[in-house]
Amino acid sequence: MSLFNIFDVAGSGMSAQSVRLNTTASNIANADSVSSSVNETYKARHPIFEAEMAKATHDQQAVGVQVRGVVESDAPLTREFSPDHPLADKDGFIYKSNVNVMEEMADMISATRSYQMNVQVADAAKSMLQQTLRMGK
Repeated sequence: MSLFNIFDVAGSGMSAQSVRLNTTASNIANADSVSSSVNETYKARHPIFEAEMAKATHDQQAVGVQVRGVVESDAPLTREFSPDHPLADKDGFIYKSNVNVMEEMADMISATRSYQMNVQVADAAKSMLQQTLRMGK
């Protein structure tokens, strides 16, 4: 594996963790959203990652990661009786998001650490490449 492939792997990891951070931030921002129906209520979203193992086994290339999509959580929404709320339905219920802020904060910390590790890998590869070039002088 060349040092240039390491940049591809670290870059794909940083890109994937950036998507993870953005979806987590969106979930946290919408954690307190309220709606008058189940279909209109914000549902937590999570990215789906796929490691590119097929390329690694056939071409002997570096293994990266790709975001295959973002899916909505199937956790149940919170239904609350609040007849005085302006968004209450005809039965007096409002629907709250299924975002668990504690889980999202833990996910954000994990994504931040993963992003930082990918940056450190890229920096280490850059340093090794620079040292290799200095040896050729």
